[in-house]
Amino acid sequence: MLKLTLILLLLAIPIGFSACDTAYITAMDKMGYAKRDLLSSRVKSARDAQADAKKDIQDALDQFGQVVAYQGGDLEATYKKLKSELQNSEDSAETVRNRIEAVENVADSLFSEWKAELGQYSNGDLRRKSEAKLSQTKARYHDMLAAMKRAEQRIDPVLKPLRDQVLYLKHNLNARALAAMKGELVKVDAQVDQLVREMNRSIAEADKFIQTMEKEPA
Repeated sequence: MLKLTLILLLLAIPIGFSACDTAYITAMDKMGYAKRDLLSSRVKSARDAQADAKKDIQDALDQFGQVVAYQGGDLEATYKKLKSELQNSEDSAETVRNRIEAVENVADSLFSEWKAELGQYSNGDLRRKSEAKLSQTKARYHDMLAAMKRAEQRIDPVLKPLRDQVLYLKHNLNARALAAMKGELVKVDAQVDQLVREMNRSIAEADKFIQTMEKEPA
């Protein structure tokens, strides 16, 4: 019961700050929660965060389109909804960054420990097998992480023009300003399409990595 309580308390600790996260990883490891399992869990969280960010950004783009295509009604309410959707996207983007950082923290700890343990083998054949498995796991991890980072790096270039438009509209909420934004909508739409493709690739890489980690024995 005490162990379960400690785990729940540790899970409630925010992750994303390296020093605190290192202590968190160490504590979880001492309680029998393997770094390998923690890595798999964090990759799932990062994958889910990217899926959420993708949806929030698409919603923000849809709302931007509704503002630009304004045909009458409560323009102030439409603008406020766009501002809210943008904030959701900003929050999701921050979550994605934090989750990727959390993945890197536990992966670095796992691979460092794994490499150090190679020197403890007295059986050369087992050491070589473990070394080969470490190399394969790191290669798959780096492919997955690269895909995540490519997708994450496309988020801000999408959000920047949306931020600019929302800021401009704050003091220029009129038909002329909206008409001038139609060209920007086309550009942002194309950027979102590219972002969605990158995120779909990243999510697929994460799924593949998770399946491999869960299929193989520790």
